[in-house]
Amino acid sequence: MFRAFLLAALLLLGSCGPAPRAAKPALWAVRDGDTTVYLFGTVHMLRPDLRWFEGPVRSAFERSDTLVLELVMPPQGETQALLDRLGRTPGDPTVAALPPAEHARLDKALRGAGLSDRALDRDEPWLAAITLSLLPLQKLGYDDANGAEQVLQTAAGKAGKRVAGLETAAQQFGYFDHLSAAAQRRLLDDTLDGLADMGRTIDTTIAAWGKGDADGLARLLNADLAGNPELRDVLLVRRNRAWAAWIRGRMRTPGTVFVAVGAGHLAGDESVLALLARAGFKVERLQ
Repeated sequence: MFRAFLLAALLLLGSCGPAPRAAKPALWAVRDGDTTVYLFGTVHMLRPDLRWFEGPVRSAFERSDTLVLELVMPPQGETQALLDRLGRTPGDPTVAALPPAEHARLDKALRGAGLSDRALDRDEPWLAAITLSLLPLQKLGYDDANGAEQVLQTAAGKAGKRVAGLETAAQQFGYFDHLSAAAQRRLLDDTLDGLADMGRTIDTTIAAWGKGDADGLARLLNADLAGNPELRDVLLVRRNRAWAAWIRGRMRTPGTVFVAVGAGHLAGDESVLALLARAGFKVERLQ
């Protein structure tokens, strides 16, 4: 989110008017004789004035006995402790060590957000990038409490459905923490470059997501990750392969599963969908 992070891992929603709007995001299914896996691409932070959990998406969810998310987030205190441990590891490079010109850019962005220009000096570059990317979104009213995962998890709890995660929070944040110093610096640079245009970027993204335009999302994703191949490999390619393998294994067990992962993972030639199709599964577009 720092366009590459937003589009690769989180595909966030952009500014919109106060009136509720309806979106029709894409939905797919992989089936055999006794197993159905629905695949739905999510956005991780939303404003409350967008309707999407209805129609075929809602029906597929209600037919499912299990909800599978990228991860089931731990309590806030546990998450913060994990970020402190991974993103502020003693001895690892922090933004305080950035060259003066680069730190000056960061200082300007922090002052623009109403923060001290040294507020992130203890953070490693990847954590500073995540923090910076979220600040303008929060000002626009976005909250993970309104995100697709939270809506789905709340609905699953009310319906008594099983909820499982493909990864843990330690794994997800660990992907960033294990990036090379060069890739982390590039991520922070891209974040700073993209802050001024964040609103337009997100508007373009939500327009594609809301129309179920997987090809449009793939173009956005590829354009933003092209300059940071290490990030692309870690956040997108490797995870897609792991998740496609999980689904292939899950198809051997009867039942109906609703898999909800970041929409960027279901777009493009190296998506989870493409990998399943190349493995011989029929991937059906439902909407």
